[in-house]
Amino acid sequence: MQTKLIKVHPEDNVAIALVDLVQGDRIAFEGEEIIVLADTKAKHKITLVDLSAEDKIYMYGVLVGKAVSKIDRGGLLTTANVKHQSDPVQKKTASISYSPPDISKWKDRTFMGYHRLDGQVGTANIWLFFPLVFCENRNIEVLKDVFEKELSIGKASKQRQLLRNLISGKPAEFEDGSLSERAGAFDNIEVKFITHQGGCGGIRQDSVTLAKLLAGYVKNPNVAGATVLSLGCQNLQIDILKNALKDIDPDMQKPVLIYEQQQMGTVEQMLNTIIQESFEGIKKANGNQRKPASISKLKMGLECGGSDGFSGISANPALGYASDILAAVGGSPILSEFPELCGVEQELVNRCVNDEDGERFMQLMKAYENAAEASGSGFDMNPSPGNIKDGLITDAMKSAGAAKKGGTSPIKAVLDYGEYVTEPGLNLLCTPGNDVESTTGMVGSGANIVVFTTGLGTPTGNPIAPVLKVSSNTVLAERMPDIIDIDTGPVIRGEKTIPQMGEEILEYVIKVASGEIASKADQLDQNDFIPWKRGVSL
Repeated sequence: MQTKLIKVHPEDNVAIALVDLVQGDRIAFEGEEIIVLADTKAKHKITLVDLSAEDKIYMYGVLVGKAVSKIDRGGLLTTANVKHQSDPVQKKTASISYSPPDISKWKDRTFMGYHRLDGQVGTANIWLFFPLVFCENRNIEVLKDVFEKELSIGKASKQRQLLRNLISGKPAEFEDGSLSERAGAFDNIEVKFITHQGGCGGIRQDSVTLAKLLAGYVKNPNVAGATVLSLGCQNLQIDILKNALKDIDPDMQKPVLIYEQQQMGTVEQMLNTIIQESFEGIKKANGNQRKPASISKLKMGLECGGSDGFSGISANPALGYASDILAAVGGSPILSEFPELCGVEQELVNRCVNDEDGERFMQLMKAYENAAEASGSGFDMNPSPGNIKDGLITDAMKSAGAAKKGGTSPIKAVLDYGEYVTEPGLNLLCTPGNDVESTTGMVGSGANIVVFTTGLGTPTGNPIAPVLKVSSNTVLAERMPDIIDIDTGPVIRGEKTIPQMGEEILEYVIKVASGEIASKADQLDQNDFIPWKRGVSL
């Protein structure tokens, strides 16, 4: 008989519907009978006890809200009868005991990666073009058009072929095989391009922060070298980038070609010079070859977006188990999205190995929350309409499930946005909850691969790091197969355990890191890059 309800933690007083429930349904649960008081969609929650106004609501063993009106046992939790609430946190209260997973089959595992002179290992080999200021975006786009047409490997896009057929009067329908094949000039390097809206017009601190982020992209082991365009008069001066590069790696040995338009004459002269000199760097970088490397060289960004009521019981804890394995073998999982850690701060503070990191985490969280409140918002407004529709009705409820991506490992370091990951083990990185801003930040802090859980679906990718999508439910995986890499729906159906699913995720990560499989985001050429702008425009 199919299980209809699940309680995530023994101390919880609510349960999640695994299937659609109908008013009047009688469900045998934990030796008692629950009568469903209202039609309840799968992923939503019903109370297991009678709740009065102001009574506390617990999920995942933590406070996730309070009742604002009476809710009888078996009643549906909604935004009308539940309000966000979380426990305050002041300091570390205990050291949480930790039992690492069995890593006997993982400790000697390797992936095929690109070894860099600084000891890092990339999952890709990329020459990166980017501007210091938005004024150079047009020139970046020109270079992108030139280099992608001449260096890219494979088929013309189906959309270009379709338009070509329409222009020529040919039938709109065509077989995949009719797309024109073209060989790439190089077989072992990709060229990628970043544009952005920063570098000038804001406060000086934003330019410094952007420089740190871009320096992190250069430092990232997936990047072999970079071409940088500057206008000349902008806030983000070349020296600021050079200082950021020196701070992140005093012995930076990657080629970084920098061009300032206001010192180079005409656009044509500048672009011709850039093309010639960048080509030589790309040609040399093409000589890099994949070689075996320990999976301890993986820095895995942990992301979630378009979350649903199943994310916290299938995709996120499964990714958390994979994260625990990676941390135990010496790799570096990265948990970010600080607004989505609201409500689980105490657990995370207690998991910090060093008291200083626990204090820093609390300071970063408080400063971020204060900034949100000063702008007329707050962490309690984090759940999106899609989250709410699919059962995540308070920020603490969303956060408690989102934090499961970080598994149960001890936290080895707490970093602010733009700081680079150097510690093996689980790292906390301060980023927004926004999917692309968070992913952009983790890659700038060294993530050479990102695993992104979703219950509703999202196409997010990154210019230099593979982004794997993990669906919380099979309905999504079947509806959007072109963006979903891994389906954790079998966990919901009781066909696989969290450890089994976690190991499957890690096996898939190793294949993508080795270049055996391209992530769906890379297949779609999804290259999203949005820096976090903390300040105001001036």
